Amino acid sequence: MIDPHLHHVPRLGRHPGRFRLAGTPVIAVMLGSSLTALPLIAQSPVLPPFGLLLLLAWRLLRPELWRAWIGLPLGLFDDLMSGQPVGSAMFLWTVTLIGVDAFEHRLVWRSYRQDWLIACLAIIFCLIGGWFFARITGGGRVELLLVAPQMLWSMLLFPFIVRQCARIDRWRVMA
Repeated sequence: MIDPHLHHVPRLGRHPGRFRLAGTPVIAVMLGSSLTALPLIAQSPVLPPFGLLLLLAWRLLRPELWRAWIGLPLGLFDDLMSGQPVGSAMFLWTVTLIGVDAFEHRLVWRSYRQDWLIACLAIIFCLIGGWFFARITGGGRVELLLVAPQMLWSMLLFPFIVRQCARIDRWRVMA
């Protein structure tokens, strides 16, 4: 007798659709970037950049999924949603993905701690770069110390984001 609780198990010979395989990570990153449009009032930037966290989580979880150029369109969408100067996330995310590729080619095996370290370095780089771009394009005189809580929250939230991406990935491949 077949267990009635196994409804999520796909039938033999069924494969997920192409849009489901390729579109799910892109839509997840775009939804993460859209979270900055929520009406939250804060005196300093404390909300983590969910688009960046999701991009890094998908890239470190599934290295074969994206090329480095995916940072351009996803960064443009993040720039438009977050209000950052257009081109800042495009540049920073693409350079970050190139850096992650460089780390990946240097390391033969990666552990979870190494992935977290790579993500922390990428988060620090992108947040300092975003602060710099905002400052040189007329964002006012803001101290870098003001961005430190956002960096800390982002680094501490990254393991949770990776776990959620793994859960979405399990649904994506219908395993």
